Amino acid sequence: MTAMPLSVPVMRLPHGADLPLPAYATAGAAGLDLIAALPEDAPLTLDPLARAAVPTGIALALPDGFEAQVRPRSGLALKHGVTVLNAPGTVDADYRGEVKVLLVNLGSEPVTFTRGQRIAQLVVAPVTVIQLTETGDLEKTTRGDGGFGSTGLDGGAGSR
Repeated sequence: MTAMPLSVPVMRLPHGADLPLPAYATAGAAGLDLIAALPEDAPLTLDPLARAAVPTGIALALPDGFEAQVRPRSGLALKHGVTVLNAPGTVDADYRGEVKVLLVNLGSEPVTFTRGQRIAQLVVAPVTVIQLTETGDLEKTTRGDGGFGSTGLDGGAGSR
């Protein structure tokens, strides 16, 4: 059984009017490819450690109860060291502005982006709204309050 797609209204902004809408590259892809809506005559070069908010030329109207996550493209990360700085970036359901991608070059060489280039992925996911309930004590677990790097230190499963 194939699930019905979630309908998400999208608006092309003037500087992205001639670009294709984000799309899934394959039938099994989780994310739609976001495209750089840079001016044709003004490519963007990111020097090492530089960052920029790259326009996509689209705005979304996500339904209540959903968010869109802006995630890095693995090829850009592997080949050039370029990633999404706040990965995953979140587009909230009540945001109506342009989706922009905050790219950072963690590589050792400058990387140039051009109009129409795939720069990130957009994954839409349900949001769970919680209510915090203050308490004086929390249920005990095997891990307890062990923080970063603490799992697997007892020699049990998963330790290395």
